[in-house]
Amino acid sequence: MNRHTSRSQAIQLLYNVEFTQVSIIDAENAIENISDDAKLFAEGVLNNLNEIDQIISNSLQNYTLNRLNAVDRAIIRLATYELIKKEPKAIVINEALELTKEFSDTGDRKAVKFNNRLLDTIASKIK
Repeated sequence: MNRHTSRSQAIQLLYNVEFTQVSIIDAENAIENISDDAKLFAEGVLNNLNEIDQIISNSLQNYTLNRLNAVDRAIIRLATYELIKKEPKAIVINEALELTKEFSDTGDRKAVKFNNRLLDTIASKIK
């Protein structure tokens, strides 16, 4: 399974955990053929959620984390986690924008532009 598919599954896991208030194990059981990488991504985000949310909140301007829709919040959280883990910035942001197109964007590209700006800001704050 490729990394894009694992990230996609991780987004679904994170969304399910937050939206339905289930445990990560229950969320994993709800998705068929979930990859080990997807589990690791989601668990990594959840284990570092306070730090990740603080970084995101500090990077938002005139906006709050809770105002982001749950799908975009999951995408940004995963990308922030990967940036903290020192994954290549360009790859992380590109993947996050592809996931935004796949799961969140309504065709007007506003979500893609917003997430791109936010992730650029986050990446510049993570050294």
